[in-house]
Amino acid sequence: MHSTTTRPVPGSWPRPATSKGPLDRLLGLLAEVQAGEGATALILMANIFLLLAAYYLLKTIREPLILTVPGGAEVKSYSAAATAGLLMIIVPAYSALASRVSRVRLINGVTTFFIACLVAFFLLNRMGVPIGVAFFIWVGIFNLMIIAQMWAFANDVYSVDQGKRLFAIVGVGASLGAIAGAFATGQLVKQWGPYPFMLGAAAMLAISMLLTNIIDRRERRLHDARITASTQASADHEPAAAEGKHGEPVRGRSGFALVFSDRYLLLIALLMLVYNLVNTTGEYILGKTVVNLYSASHGAGTLDEKKVIGEFYGNFFTLVNIISGLIQAFVVSRVIKYFGVRIALLVLPLVALAGYASMAFIPVLSWIRGVKLAENSIDYSLQNTVRQALFLPTQRAAKYKAKAAIDTFFVRFGDVASAGLVFAGTTWLAFSPRHFAMANAVFVLLWLGIAFALGRSFKARAGEAEPELVRKAS
Repeated sequence: MHSTTTRPVPGSWPRPATSKGPLDRLLGLLAEVQAGEGATALILMANIFLLLAAYYLLKTIREPLILTVPGGAEVKSYSAAATAGLLMIIVPAYSALASRVSRVRLINGVTTFFIACLVAFFLLNRMGVPIGVAFFIWVGIFNLMIIAQMWAFANDVYSVDQGKRLFAIVGVGASLGAIAGAFATGQLVKQWGPYPFMLGAAAMLAISMLLTNIIDRRERRLHDARITASTQASADHEPAAAEGKHGEPVRGRSGFALVFSDRYLLLIALLMLVYNLVNTTGEYILGKTVVNLYSASHGAGTLDEKKVIGEFYGNFFTLVNIISGLIQAFVVSRVIKYFGVRIALLVLPLVALAGYASMAFIPVLSWIRGVKLAENSIDYSLQNTVRQALFLPTQRAAKYKAKAAIDTFFVRFGDVASAGLVFAGTTWLAFSPRHFAMANAVFVLLWLGIAFALGRSFKARAGEAEPELVRKAS
């Protein structure tokens, strides 16, 4: 990878130069790993593995719970509005908490809250309380908050150069966790039903929280060792490093204030909003097609319908995650290395444009499934790694607070926009799935424009060198 010299980012500190160990060399098969970086990268990979496995246990079982209520596909889209409304309260509360506690206490507190919620949902079901809609909304908040928080932690641990190299390894854990969670649920949901998986996800969250604390203690020890060894460290570096490693709260304004005061952060927010509008509308197209097919053959609202839809989504998510895992392991680090973040940002919208344009002319389940396989596979691998890397050249407040706002509210506001499109299309415009696909193709053009502008801003802020292959091509 072509390294560049950039201004130090708060929370980062140079790694001491030592010889590479066996773990560094092994992980070097996936990305460029320097001496001493392997252990933290591996633990972060295991951590994100557990979070994604837990999420996919819950994501897979939420589909039959929401899709089998009356008007399930439409209710699924409209629930996004309730989620976004709740996030307008949750995000400022999260920012206020981050200003008062250390990063590890913040993560521990939020994770413990989500564990308690899962136990409560399980007990409510045992008492016969309907939880389908409430659980769907909760999962929509959970998956964004818990994963955004984990990536914020990784951004805080790594410098810009390290993140661009090592996020591909961390992302492998995400891909493997998604595969494991979706596969296990798809295989077992027909036998056990959806509810026991809630307790399994809670156990995974508890182990993830333990790993976060291990990484935090490890990074603090490394930092203290560097301070002791570096008696000639410059005065302007030490406060930033101490802020990131010694457990101080994340100072600064709230997440929403940070986003609207910084053009770069606002571009990220707009990218996530439009991208999620497209993705959620695509999920509606797939969900509506699946419900129309299986309700006719198994009976609307029956247990058999819930099981077969759960099996379909379990197998679908498994295949998506196998493909995305292969892309993550063997393609992502090389795309970023040779083409850079700017070019990588354009890959998914170009694929989505081709997919939805073709879906408008081939509106059958097998083709729609294929388009969503391609879109989601790139989304969960290359696109996810690149969008996490966008926060590397930002201050700590942006990493935790602005990222929480962007990855939750703005993502869910994209869902709200999609719900508005679904409502207008089904109520007034008599849209079929092919019409929704055509509308998506138009929104992808807007997505491409935002991605291009954001790539230019990332280059200016991070000092990203123009990759060698791009220079030669020009």
